[in-house]
Amino acid sequence: MKKRKKGRKLKRKSDQRKALLKSLARELFLKEKIKTTEAKAKEVSGFAEKQITKAKENNLSARRLLAKKFSARVVKKLVNEIAPKYKERKGGYTRIIKLGPRRSDAARMAIIELVK
Repeated sequence: MKKRKKGRKLKRKSDQRKALLKSLARELFLKEKIKTTEAKAKEVSGFAEKQITKAKENNLSARRLLAKKFSARVVKKLVNEIAPKYKERKGGYTRIIKLGPRRSDAARMAIIELVK
C-alpha cells in the first residue's frame, strides 16, 4: 500500500523549501508573529516547535545545532528569551489563526504566533 510522504511541497524543490522554512522560522522567532499562507504556516509550525524544543536543552551542542540553521542573533534570542518561557510546557509553542482569503489570488491566509 502506497503511503503519503510527510509534509507539503509548497511548489518548491527541496533546497528552496528548506530555505523558505528557515526564513519563516527566523522571522517568527524575531517578530513572534507573522502573516503568511495557511499551508506555509502549518509547515513552519512543526519546524519552529522542534527548534524551540532543541533550544530548551540550553547546552553547547544544542546551540551549535541551532547555529547551523540560524544566525547568532536568532540563536541568542531563541535560547535566552523564547525557550525559558516554555520550560514547563511540553509542546504546542505556536498558534495558527486562520484569516480570510488574500484579495489578489484568493490564497488562504493565516497568522502564526508564539503562544504567550
